[in-house]
Amino acid sequence: MEEENFWQDLEKASQMNQEYASLKKEIDVFLKTKEEIQDNLELVSLVEENELKNIEEEMIRLKKTIETLEIQCLLNKEFDAYNCYLEIHPGAGGTESCDWASMLARMYMRFCENNGYSYTIIESQKGEEAGLKSFTMYIKGLYAYGYLKGEKGIHRLVRISPFDAGARRHTSFASVLVTPEYKEDIHIDIKESDLKIDVYHSSGAGGQSVNTSNSAVRITHLPSKIVVTCQNERSQMQNKEQALRLLKNKLYEREYASFENKMNTIKGTMETINFGSQIRSYILEPYKLVKDNRSGYETSNVLKVLDGDIKPMLESVLKSQK
Repeated sequence: MEEENFWQDLEKASQMNQEYASLKKEIDVFLKTKEEIQDNLELVSLVEENELKNIEEEMIRLKKTIETLEIQCLLNKEFDAYNCYLEIHPGAGGTESCDWASMLARMYMRFCENNGYSYTIIESQKGEEAGLKSFTMYIKGLYAYGYLKGEKGIHRLVRISPFDAGARRHTSFASVLVTPEYKEDIHIDIKESDLKIDVYHSSGAGGQSVNTSNSAVRITHLPSKIVVTCQNERSQMQNKEQALRLLKNKLYEREYASFENKMNTIKGTMETINFGSQIRSYILEPYKLVKDNRSGYETSNVLKVLDGDIKPMLESVLKSQK
């Protein structure tokens, strides 16, 4: 940052400035906590036994700070500090699953709003009757991928269906995929001849919000069969650029996963993520419970979780993976 030409590239300088501020904040908290612990230890050695209660509240506060620092120490994998893309796809079940996908999308948007992450909706396709048929969002902020990577997998909802006239209990499924935003200097060779590019009308709220031009873009990478779409930008060119970035990201993820699998095979272990596994259940009927199947975390406050209060659960998954 002290180099003379630092501010010549404003976008890169801004990103580095944000990273510097975040890292400085982390280090400052660590140094301050270390100093406060030392001060309290010295105080304990000086006070009488009946006066120890006076610093009890300070001990509780420091304990919470240390727990936060411990979580930050678990966010030490290669891509944990990166921004990320989060996708939601409803499972079989028609309207029920589409509605569940929209509930999950709202949960993650509320999580971002509550925890200082910014997000952009890259693609959102409405279901035929309600909910979402597909959804992709870009989440920006330090450790966005580190926190949300544990959301990969199948999410299960049990509730009385609002779409069933008989008020029967239904089980719905939706899959969540989270990938880090890999750095732009990673080279992925994409041939123009390998791409099938379609344009179509962006879906909107209706009325004056309807986009009358073919601005939305769908790109199919023919060799890998990977499909990406973008419709959040107003111009076709901007949507195409965003879609190509997402495609490049997915292709690198594919290559990186293949490399990891080969290395795990050589080492005699296979620690790949099984996207078909059910990672969490959200039960609204006949009782209320959210349970993560990996960490064992449970809470009966399902509505609070669906309103974005998922950080304790995300942290429990990080601890269980330690």
